[in-house]
Amino acid sequence: MTGPGLDDVFSDDITLPAADGYPLAATLFLPRGAKRHAILINSATAVPRRLYRGFAGYLAKRGCAVLTYDYRGTGDSRQQSLTGTHRPKSLVGFKASMSDWAAQDITAAVAWMRERYKTLPFAYVGHSFGGQALGLLPNNSKIERALLIAAQAGYWKLMTAPERYRVYALLNFVGRPLTRILGYMPGKAGLGMDLPKDAFLQWARWVMSPRYLFDDSGLDTLQNFPKYRGALRALCMADAPWATRPAVELLCAGFTSITPEIITVTPAEAGAARIGHMGFFRPEHRDTLWRGAAEWLEAEK
Repeated sequence: MTGPGLDDVFSDDITLPAADGYPLAATLFLPRGAKRHAILINSATAVPRRLYRGFAGYLAKRGCAVLTYDYRGTGDSRQQSLTGTHRPKSLVGFKASMSDWAAQDITAAVAWMRERYKTLPFAYVGHSFGGQALGLLPNNSKIERALLIAAQAGYWKLMTAPERYRVYALLNFVGRPLTRILGYMPGKAGLGMDLPKDAFLQWARWVMSPRYLFDDSGLDTLQNFPKYRGALRALCMADAPWATRPAVELLCAGFTSITPEIITVTPAEAGAARIGHMGFFRPEHRDTLWRGAAEWLEAEK
């Protein structure tokens, strides 16, 4: 593995089978020494797993077995179907919703890590949607600690202005019409990565609902939120326009069996000019945000 400070970490690109057998592209990071913890990193919407490579390697260097992966229809997991045939460059006709990502992909990743490293303490890192999905997982009780990073119930009115108006326009005046016409949401329209039609439209419905995914009457997996009883820390970046403090609090309120710890982090506290929605994973935060997160993930109950 190459990269600043990551020369002494093993990494292996593997294929992780989802709950329904769909092949997910994944990368396993391992320390050269003894493994003391197992950690699963779960991506934000429209964010490929490579964003988390530096943080995953940092955790592995500290003695953690770490897995990153791409949800179906995103990143490297959009290349092959169940039969192994290559899909076209576009996602036209590709069936995958955000609830599918949770039920099929993330659930399987949790099970894979728990089975492979059954003797190690197991922690979950969820960035944005990856954090939201924690409450939807039928097997979230197998997770001992969960760190949510800029994870929120993303109702558009809880976003900061003017970003909330940009998102409203993107979803309603660009995204929805374009997705229905093309059969998928092209990343060039404003999200950066192509998204399957059902995933984008479900997300758009949630963003337009005052309680976000909690208003989705058809989302049966909401019943899994109270099943999570492990430690939970949610990091709220003060300058993140989407995951504002009220939005983070709304998501955390769904975990009714525990009392989540919500911490607001300012750029000044991290010695940075800005952090934003994605900035936590920049290598410049190795000795500040990364170290604090790692120490919490590795802590005893």
